[in-house]
Amino acid sequence: MTVEPLLRELAPQVLTALVRHHGGFAECEDAVQEALLAATTRWPADGVPANPKGWLITVASRRRIESWRADTARRRREQTAFTLAPPDPEPMPGVDDTLTLLMLCCHPALTPPSQVALTLRAVGGLTTAEIARAFLVPEATTAQRISRAKQRVRGARFAPPPDTELDQRLDAVRHVLYLVFTEGHTASSGAALNRVDLTAEAIRLARGLPHDGETDGLLALMLLTDARRPARTTPDGALVPLAEQDRSLWDADAIAEGTRLVSHALTAHPVGPYQLQAAIAAVHAEARTADDTDWPQILTLYDLLHSITPGPMVTLNRIVATAMVHGPTTALDRLATAETDPALADHHRVHAVRAHLLDLAGDHETARAHYARAARSTLSLPERHYLEERARQ
Repeated sequence: MTVEPLLRELAPQVLTALVRHHGGFAECEDAVQEALLAATTRWPADGVPANPKGWLITVASRRRIESWRADTARRRREQTAFTLAPPDPEPMPGVDDTLTLLMLCCHPALTPPSQVALTLRAVGGLTTAEIARAFLVPEATTAQRISRAKQRVRGARFAPPPDTELDQRLDAVRHVLYLVFTEGHTASSGAALNRVDLTAEAIRLARGLPHDGETDGLLALMLLTDARRPARTTPDGALVPLAEQDRSLWDADAIAEGTRLVSHALTAHPVGPYQLQAAIAAVHAEARTADDTDWPQILTLYDLLHSITPGPMVTLNRIVATAMVHGPTTALDRLATAETDPALADHHRVHAVRAHLLDLAGDHETARAHYARAARSTLSLPERHYLEERARQ
């Protein structure tokens, strides 16, 4: 019997209940982790309780109280008894509590890696080992990162941020979820191209954010991108590029929901970068075949995205779109200018894009050399094997 999905869903609800009742984020998070561990041991054997959230809250509350008593005893050894108000038997936190927890994990005092790790641990319910595997860092490093993050927010009040900080915090939350989804969609290293646990968790958490143009744009981007996942790899895990994917395998329901979200966001709210990225994904999704892709529209969207939030990956994607509209020679000229950016210098994606453009231009021998160079530079095994195969072809 698999209980992990249920525990992952309940973990943030239990944590918000404990923090609201007892206070002390770090101590409550430790207590919740102990309760989750107890559930993974007992529920498969005994069965899931009728009220699983109440069970977890009760066990975690007991652990929190035991910890409080032990700490107090060390400080006040002369005391022999302590009294605590009993925990609420079944606090019912709502979406606002989960959002408050998300914003606490994305506290501006934390670095982005710490925000990601703490969010996945406290809100996503992932174990330290799972987070370490997801980002291919040692488990001890991840544990230290989470521990330091909890210490940094120890004194933070468990409450929604003031109105003056709300937009900034929500921006941070969206950015963290975007990073989590991106790593899950195309793992930066390792044997697997996709990390479904990360993409699914990012989508689940994004659904709980307050609706506005950029939040809906982010969720739409995730849905439209994840819809292509069934066609992105062969049965043995090899990467299949977008132009060669079997589009009948794409998730039509996810595409419909994502298209609906981004269409409404673009008409009802000021345009933002997540909406534009979602709009680009929607144009790809609308094309019945690769040849039907509306590349002029995609290039226009990338031009607008570049003017709002320029970045190295936006630059590279815009250059690819330029090649599809104006030809590979123009795109190669733009790539030569773009790679002067230190963020792109000797990046494996620059070599891959140059190889693709040279291939389109008919310079196959030079393209082969750049595909091979890109393959040597990437840490992702599926990407490496794909690039090596392109070089052989």
